[in-house]
Amino acid sequence: MYKVFGRLQSRASRVLWLLEELEQEYEFIDVGPHDPQVTKLNGTGKIPVLVDGDHVISDSSAIMTYLADKHGAFTYPAGTPERAQQDSLFHALVDEFDALLWTATRHMGILPEDKRVPAIYESLKWEFENSVSRLSKRFEGPFLQGDKPTIADILCAHCMTWARGIEFPVNADNLRAHGKEMRSRPAAQRMGALAKRT
Repeated sequence: MYKVFGRLQSRASRVLWLLEELEQEYEFIDVGPHDPQVTKLNGTGKIPVLVDGDHVISDSSAIMTYLADKHGAFTYPAGTPERAQQDSLFHALVDEFDALLWTATRHMGILPEDKRVPAIYESLKWEFENSVSRLSKRFEGPFLQGDKPTIADILCAHCMTWARGIEFPVNADNLRAHGKEMRSRPAAQRMGALAKRT
C-alpha cells in the first residue's frame, strides 16, 4: 500500500486525487512541511512525499508521473507524440500556473513579513491571466488533449481551484468548465470526503 505524507490543503491533494482515479489503496499521513516524519524521508522537509515499499519519491509532479506510468493510466505511453504533448502541457502548467500561484501565496503570508513584497501580487496576477489565455487556446476538449484525461488535467483543475482561493481570475470559459467537470468526478469527490474526515 502506498503512503502519502502531506496536507490536503497542499500539492498532496493532487497525488491523492490521482490515487483515487487509479483506484489504488493508500494511507494518508496528515502532516505539514518539516514535520519529523517528513524530514526523515525528504531532507528538504517539503511535502508531499510518496512511499512505495522501499522507494521514497518527493515532488507532486514527479509522484504523479511515476504513478501514472506505473499503472498505465492518466497518461500517454512514453516515447509517443501524445506523451510529448502531455509533457508540454504538464510542464507549462508547472511553470506558468503553479509557480505563479506559489509565489503569490508565499508573499501573501508564508514568507517572514519583512521579506514579503505585496506589490508583486498584481504583477503575478497579470502574468497568470496571460498564461490562462494561452492555455485556453491549446484546450481541445472535453479534456486538455481531447477525449482522454491525463495528469495534466488534474494539475490544471487543482491550479484553477488554488487560483480562485487567492482571487486570481480564470477568464476562460472552457477552462472554468473543465475545472468544474474535473471536480465533479467521483475520484475528486472521494478526495473531498477525505478532507472532511481529517
